[in-house]
Amino acid sequence: MSKRWVLVAACAVLGASGARADEPAAKPDLGKAKQIVSTVCVACHGTDGNSASSANPNLAGQGAAYIALQLAHFKDGTRSNAVMAGMAASLTPEDMRSLGAYFNQQKPKGLGAKDPSLVSAGQKLYRGGNSATGVPACAACHSPTGVGIPARYPRLSGQYSDYVLAQLQAFKSGQRGMDKAGKDVDGRVMTQIAARMSDPEMRAVADYVAGLH
Repeated sequence: MSKRWVLVAACAVLGASGARADEPAAKPDLGKAKQIVSTVCVACHGTDGNSASSANPNLAGQGAAYIALQLAHFKDGTRSNAVMAGMAASLTPEDMRSLGAYFNQQKPKGLGAKDPSLVSAGQKLYRGGNSATGVPACAACHSPTGVGIPARYPRLSGQYSDYVLAQLQAFKSGQRGMDKAGKDVDGRVMTQIAARMSDPEMRAVADYVAGLH
């Protein structure tokens, strides 16, 4: 089996592992979530999850469980980010689930590719990967339309290309996805994928997903 299909298979297995027989979680408190957003999250992500800065990710329409998991990772240090660690420090698991549900219900404003010359190359990599270097199709884990596969894989459609590029570079350098405790299982998959991507490939696919709707 090629390395490419090993990675695709890993995505499928990890996606399937998201379903657990846990007790039902409490209903999200959207009122409290809105209050937290208006006092804590708004500066970087806006009141509706549509960030005004390309350095900060758009959260509108993002998977609820994915957001909650990332907040937990920021809080426990699995993801290293001083700003987000401070923001998540006082959040309870219930707060995180509520924030995830709140942002999931917001409507993404949508973006477009900044560099039309990159769209063709980005589309090719996103949909078909690169068999020569073992890079799997991004669509295998993030869906053909870029909406992601909750709760494991995030929505990429309409995300800022600058932010996506920065995350791909972080995965490639090991700044993300290589926590010592091994909690970020999906991040480790991404480090393997990003390690095989060239800088032009990262830029192309980042620009392509920004225009997906």
